[in-house]
Amino acid sequence: MKILFIHQNFPGQYKHLAPALAAAGHQCVALTLRVKEPQTWRGVRLLPYGIKRKQGAGIHPWVLDFDTKVIRAEACFHAACSLRDQGFSPDIIVGHPGWGETMFLRDVWPDARIGLYYELYHLSGPEHVGFDAEFQTKASETEKLRIRLKNLNNQMHYKIGDLGISPTEFQAGTFPPEFRDKISVIHDGIDTGHVVPNSEASLQLPDGSTVTRDDEVITFVNRNLEPYRGYHVFMRALPRLLKERPNAKVLIVGGDEVSYGSRPPKGQSWKQIFIDEVRGRIPTPNWDRVHFLGRIPYDKFVSLLQVSRVHVYLTYPFVLSWSLFEAMSAEAAIVASDTAPLKEAIRHGENGRLVDFFDGDALVNEVCLLMENAGMREALGQAARQHVVENYDLQSVCLPRQMQWIDRLAQMSAGVVGD
Repeated sequence: MKILFIHQNFPGQYKHLAPALAAAGHQCVALTLRVKEPQTWRGVRLLPYGIKRKQGAGIHPWVLDFDTKVIRAEACFHAACSLRDQGFSPDIIVGHPGWGETMFLRDVWPDARIGLYYELYHLSGPEHVGFDAEFQTKASETEKLRIRLKNLNNQMHYKIGDLGISPTEFQAGTFPPEFRDKISVIHDGIDTGHVVPNSEASLQLPDGSTVTRDDEVITFVNRNLEPYRGYHVFMRALPRLLKERPNAKVLIVGGDEVSYGSRPPKGQSWKQIFIDEVRGRIPTPNWDRVHFLGRIPYDKFVSLLQVSRVHVYLTYPFVLSWSLFEAMSAEAAIVASDTAPLKEAIRHGENGRLVDFFDGDALVNEVCLLMENAGMREALGQAARQHVVENYDLQSVCLPRQMQWIDRLAQMSAGVVGD
């Protein structure tokens, strides 16, 4: 088959599926913003598309998000038309609609079967918009209206997608029933053969020291350090945590930008805001045991998880990070927030520990409990890995199911919504 991938940051969620389809003999092409010149990656032909139109002045702030998506959809539409005019006609289109790119592709190739990655339907209920009252503003009453309008893009894609895929039940469950009926829940997949426990693992820190499994290591990972992923809660727990665990080393991974949620005051970063808030309550010898690693290469990230005794993962009711499952795969003992997405992956007392998202003292208590009880820590870590191997393993579970999803899509008639 001819399969066209659409993803502004390709490969994204398709980093395993696309090469597997290419290896199976399919002609795979990807339209993406990630490259400037055509090139081939693991059997997939990457073709760039460009955005020329700027976001319009005078746009109502509530629809800026949709305006951005239409601009991207228009650019992708023109690139698709160019491909069509060169004779390329895909049997299947696989895309992530989150950036709007796939919005007009049915107009270009009406006979193609289209499979979409449904990552999240934006919910405006109080358990979502009002989850963290600290970061509500005077405009919070209208925030739910803006959030509701963000689903214009999702709604535009309802009739476009023949089949959908979501990585977790929580994410699929955010969509209305008419969407949910055509969504298969299949995770992107964790390479549990690569992310394995390693008693010999070590990691060199920026100060030149090295940590191993013999050290009392606590890890915390965000793509970017921000409230959506509980960075503020973790930082506020640090003064007591460092006091209670005088030998612990805290390793924090994440950038200074914003991936989700509100931006910090102009000229500041969430990272520094919460460092400034707690630093005065942490003596320098204790603070010297806190290491901000920024963003690190993947091999070092795996080593970080392998030396971790306790991995802390916090999140609003939102998408789950790959890093959680990778930490579980490395047999780190998990302390996580008792929020809806985590309940799907963590069973309290069986393969991890759950705490109220906002309860910093409970977080410290759980970390200390695991540090003081090696048997419990090891049992939870082993159970965590077993859970990931059985439910999220790339080669034995997820990739085969993704390939079956493609086969199912190929057997459909274009424009027919799946059951």
